[in-house]
Amino acid sequence: MSAINTRLEAVNQQIQHAIKKYHRDADSVSLLAVSKTRPAEEIALAVTAGQHRFGESYIQEALIKIDQLKALQIEWHFIGRIQGNKTRSIAENFDWVHSIDSVKQIKRLNEQRPKALPPLNICLQIKIDDEESKAGLSPEQAKCIIDEMAHYPRLLLRGFMTLPAPAENLEEQRQPFKTLRLLRDQLATEAMPLETLSMGMSDDLEAAIAEGSTLVRIGTAIFGPRNYPAK
Repeated sequence: MSAINTRLEAVNQQIQHAIKKYHRDADSVSLLAVSKTRPAEEIALAVTAGQHRFGESYIQEALIKIDQLKALQIEWHFIGRIQGNKTRSIAENFDWVHSIDSVKQIKRLNEQRPKALPPLNICLQIKIDDEESKAGLSPEQAKCIIDEMAHYPRLLLRGFMTLPAPAENLEEQRQPFKTLRLLRDQLATEAMPLETLSMGMSDDLEAAIAEGSTLVRIGTAIFGPRNYPAK
């Protein structure tokens, strides 16, 4: 058994423990393995271990891996900042985008999504706190976008994503996730249930699941420490 297989099993056990602790349905939380900076060989090992959802943040790196692993059954999620000149590559090669934070991005992705592919699944990134460095939409901006989604048939709005500021303890970690869940409950409709809450990483996984996360984004706990390329 590979180290990735062992760590992946441990993460899934951690998720299941939190699901039971907070009385969530057994299949209500999915794992997104964050594979940015990791080689295609490691992703292939994770696929062999049963993982099929992977998150990438750097488009040029991701495109190489998507091509190398095209024979495998993989659902690709883009979770990084969206640059204006990269939207076509995202629209053409990914199944999900988590980091939508402007109407301009939505318009470009809708126009550039190939008609031969199913609609692109998207999550709106919501800014819950006041961190200046964080991207994201305000709740008011999110509502306006939801009201306009009928104009973008090549996109399918699945829910919200957030990246909260670090917190000291479990109760503090839960607060921004609770805020996002309540916003989702307020804005969801029968036609647009916004069933996806993309929230929670290695350090706040339990808090996110306690507050309704349906998709947790875990990288280092699966693949080990990252070696970022020198700038």
